[in-house]
Amino acid sequence: MTKVEVFPNAAALNNEAAEQIARRAQEAVRRNGHCSIVLSGGSTPRALYSLLATEYGEQIPWAACHFFWGDERSVPPDHPESNYRMAMEAILSRVPVPAENIHRVRAEDPDAQRAAEQYADEIRAFFGTVSGQFPSFDIVLLGLGPDGHTASLFPGTAALQEKEKLVVTNWVEKFGAFRITMSAPLLNHAACVLFLVQGAEKAEAVCSVLHGAYQPEKHPAQLIRPANGQLLWMVDEAAGKLCRVGGDLVRNCRSLLR
Repeated sequence: MTKVEVFPNAAALNNEAAEQIARRAQEAVRRNGHCSIVLSGGSTPRALYSLLATEYGEQIPWAACHFFWGDERSVPPDHPESNYRMAMEAILSRVPVPAENIHRVRAEDPDAQRAAEQYADEIRAFFGTVSGQFPSFDIVLLGLGPDGHTASLFPGTAALQEKEKLVVTNWVEKFGAFRITMSAPLLNHAACVLFLVQGAEKAEAVCSVLHGAYQPEKHPAQLIRPANGQLLWMVDEAAGKLCRVGGDLVRNCRSLLR
């Protein structure tokens, strides 16, 4: 099932996202004894992470939650651009999560391919799966770039063609660097994928991904279509201003999704 919700501002969006994460984490722990959460990087989720660590801190079963990253830059964990560092500062260092429940990408390895393979091995070890199987994360958080990318699946890059691997390296020409990213097939096996999008600079990308022709080479976020899970887009009014039908902002434009 796919659903799109437009919120009046970032604060309302973050509060609803925190509610969703807390509820789904509790449900997953009741069902499986643990909850697996894939974190996104960038600046958008920082406020949400802080909210989860404070106002929602008592609602989340931290000891039973395991945290992974959808993508990572090829930098050490203390680097200012590290997605791991951002999440540690905003949430994980502020809540009682056991160290063994934090599964980071060893992106400081100068061999990005080796780091990607090691991360795939760690994911398989956690889920007890073997090569060729795609495990199912309970919650995946994703963002959207103005160019339509998500995680480190960028327009026109090789990783968009991946069908078998869990984690891949992806050369991104505009940065002149490799990124390490979960593949679209892995993300699509999640029980729930939450896209969190804020800001007017994302409006055209949101409209293109949700309403435009299916062109994943141009708009990679279109690749994310969970096979058996839920896809929930949560955007603020600035980012969702082009999601209109008959002049009205779309609160649930499921029928418009391709």
